[in-house]
Amino acid sequence: MLKTKTTNLKESELSQLVERKTKEVRKEKEKAKEKLLSKMQALSIPKVGDSLSGKILDVSKNAVHVDLGPYGIGVVRGPELWETLDAYKDLEVGNKVTAKVLELENEEGNLELSFKQASFEEAWVDLKEKKEKGEVVSCKIREANRGGLMTTINGIPAFLPVSQLTPEHYPRVEGGDQQEILVKLKEFIGQKLNVKIITADEREEKLIISEKEAVLEKEKKKITSLKVGDIIEGEISGITDFGAFVRFDRLEGLVHISELAWQLIEDPKDVVKVDQKVKAEIIGLDGTKIFLSIKKLTKDPWKAISKKYKVGQIVLGEVIKIHPFGAFVQLDKDIHGLVHVSELAPKQIKSPDEVVKIGQKGKFKILSIEPEEHRMGLSLKAVKEVKKVKKSVTKTTKKSKIRKAKVNKKEV
Repeated sequence: MLKTKTTNLKESELSQLVERKTKEVRKEKEKAKEKLLSKMQALSIPKVGDSLSGKILDVSKNAVHVDLGPYGIGVVRGPELWETLDAYKDLEVGNKVTAKVLELENEEGNLELSFKQASFEEAWVDLKEKKEKGEVVSCKIREANRGGLMTTINGIPAFLPVSQLTPEHYPRVEGGDQQEILVKLKEFIGQKLNVKIITADEREEKLIISEKEAVLEKEKKKITSLKVGDIIEGEISGITDFGAFVRFDRLEGLVHISELAWQLIEDPKDVVKVDQKVKAEIIGLDGTKIFLSIKKLTKDPWKAISKKYKVGQIVLGEVIKIHPFGAFVQLDKDIHGLVHVSELAPKQIKSPDEVVKIGQKGKFKILSIEPEEHRMGLSLKAVKEVKKVKKSVTKTTKKSKIRKAKVNKKEV
């Protein structure tokens, strides 16, 4: 009886063990099945336009074969190989590469791939990252036109507009002669410049760069140490119709034509010359823009004008500028006044040049003086009216004398 009982217990344990093992095997099979399905899902069939990675099997002059693992063999040839960017030049067997799928199966049964598309895509991704990070990039200038300089970054053509050059490199040309500007820009060909990317538009294939932005942070730090009222010493770096630029401490400021001298100026070149050393006062700061004044460091002649000129005085002057609203007349080196169109002639006229010409000299009557505003009102017609009155008085006097003479004769 005891022996039978022992045998029954062993059979029961064996049954439990078999059942437990069966469950474990089922679980293992389920896990293996799930892994297989997961792998199958991960290994989806590639589509045209997908990017695939692999190792180079062989490199020839006309084709490169790539081992794509479970996807088989891919081949890159023709323009898709030759017209690629620098990153895909000088490839060797064993190199890891990424390529774009052009065809799922060519005449040899391989995937047709493109390095050209993949390299351009990677280049633009990198360019956009550089733009977002504000990274400074060094590039070699290849060409120049009147609008700016051309180069390449990551093999992509990039344009550096003239307006984005630093003040140090900006082509200041008197009169704005386009041919002379081009000559100056061509001097940069072959040189390396540090720039920042300001536009990276892959869709429009537009890559715009700026040298000015690359040094902006340094300029900002320097400019923060400046304040309105500071006196700077520098040299004239360029002259335009609207003023002159002064370079100092690797910065540049603008002296507007109205801030060059107290007198009315027709052409800034009459007052300053390129490379001329000057002192100027900072009169304004706006971001990285610096506004200067040279005339503020000289004596204001209008402050002592009352010692020289009075309202009602008849003065000699020369017409130096004509506008639709009147004519500017220079009285001396520093003082000028305006003859409004209504003060040029007794009758109404359409244009000042009907009465006066530039360079014409004559007498004018001072109607008003405003020293604080540096304004003086003059009149030409008032002088003519005075002349008429004098002539009339002279005629009357002559007639009176003649009458008296006749009376005296009669009496005699």
